[in-house]
Amino acid sequence: MPTNGTNCPLKLQFGLINHESCYLTAEAFGFKVNASAPSLKRKQVWTLEQDSQVPQVVYFRSHRGRYLASDKDGKVTCEAEVQNTDCRFLIVAQSDGRWALQSEPYLRFFGGSWDNLSCFTQVITEAELWAVHLALHPQANLLSMARKRYAHLSPRNGEITVDRKIPWGVAALLTLVYLDGKYRLKTCDSRYLVNDGKLSAESGRGTGYTLELKCGKLAFKDCEGKYLSPMGPTGTLRSGRCSKPGKDELFDLEESHPQVVLMAANSKYVSIRQGVSISANQEDETDLETFQMEIDKESRKCLFRTNEGKYWALVAHGGIQTTATERSANTMFAVEWMGRRVALQASNGKYICAKKNGQLAAVSDTVGEDEKLVLKLINRPMLILRGENGFICHHKNSNMLDANRSVYDIFTLHFSDGAYHIKGEGGRFWYVNSSGLVCSDGETPDDFSFEFLEHGRISIRDKNGRYLRGQGGTLKGDGATPDSSALWEY
Repeated sequence: MPTNGTNCPLKLQFGLINHESCYLTAEAFGFKVNASAPSLKRKQVWTLEQDSQVPQVVYFRSHRGRYLASDKDGKVTCEAEVQNTDCRFLIVAQSDGRWALQSEPYLRFFGGSWDNLSCFTQVITEAELWAVHLALHPQANLLSMARKRYAHLSPRNGEITVDRKIPWGVAALLTLVYLDGKYRLKTCDSRYLVNDGKLSAESGRGTGYTLELKCGKLAFKDCEGKYLSPMGPTGTLRSGRCSKPGKDELFDLEESHPQVVLMAANSKYVSIRQGVSISANQEDETDLETFQMEIDKESRKCLFRTNEGKYWALVAHGGIQTTATERSANTMFAVEWMGRRVALQASNGKYICAKKNGQLAAVSDTVGEDEKLVLKLINRPMLILRGENGFICHHKNSNMLDANRSVYDIFTLHFSDGAYHIKGEGGRFWYVNSSGLVCSDGETPDDFSFEFLEHGRISIRDKNGRYLRGQGGTLKGDGATPDSSALWEY
């Protein structure tokens, strides 16, 4: 868990791009590596692992779980199943943000092109420099290591401030946009952070940052060689005076969990406004009616966390209260997905419904109208979807959607009574045609329903109940079950 115990830091996964704009690739056969791929896909993704004893020593793990290694003669392989001496590397960061990778035991540098990769030279030239392209899902929360606070859009001040204890609501969602070797920080209202702290609708020179890594944390260096840091009492995010990153300039990227509001059968929002007992008795959506959904990786049951960090918990007589600070069986709820509605089953085997006074209780044996809830996702107004073979993107020459791209398109999400409308380029909507293909040029919206089935992944169903899945690089709406081809990072 991170320092303040909210969410887990994301593993640093990335592609490495050489001086010829080709990605370092771990081949599926023969444990060979080359630098020949023009784009970032599964075989080009590497995971950074730090040594437990010497933090500056790092290991590069491939998509197959094998480690990059160099022997004393400079021969490079990716076969080792466990970390060993030959797998130890040092990152020598350059002023332009690129990395030189040095073998720690032999002090030689790794580089080359195509199949001619080696780790033998003692000097750094262009052939030994690698640009870093993050392979994470680009939407995340940003935690300042110095302030132990999260960044969020402050619409009133027109800036990003770093002063939240918990990354709450849509304002805490930031999108990392990779363009021409640099990163842009994009807010939930589609503006870019300029290095002077202002926000701009346009992406310009002052909005591009190179990423640097220090002690496993990220630093953002601007076009003037200065680093982003929180400034002043509210922590305005802007470039400071430092030309070397210290603690003030270091950040963690954390997974952005789905945050939702729930409406009960009485058409009132579920809320904690009245105290520890959870009741459906509010007309408005505020932070007190917003809950973070966390899917347990083992049971796939759901936990609901409040903006104060407390979990929903089953208590005596079927009551539901926000009294738990730790996960347990009583804080986990099985979700039954019913198209536009959901039902929640507590650990006592009973379903949740609202009493006449609005208080929630797990007392029902079966699901009727009183047990059905509307669940609305509120912190993904900009939707980016990545499947097992890549991102969803508009097809260049048709109205179909690709599901295997290394770059992504940003879609807009609109909620409609338990369903969602997905809007793409030109304000046109997604729909499934008679051949089962998902198209993106609809003049009127089709209804889609979301199911949060796994930690970090959703499935999407069309109005006929079929799952959207990637097949042969194309997005189709013909899935009968939510298998791996129908699960999407979001």
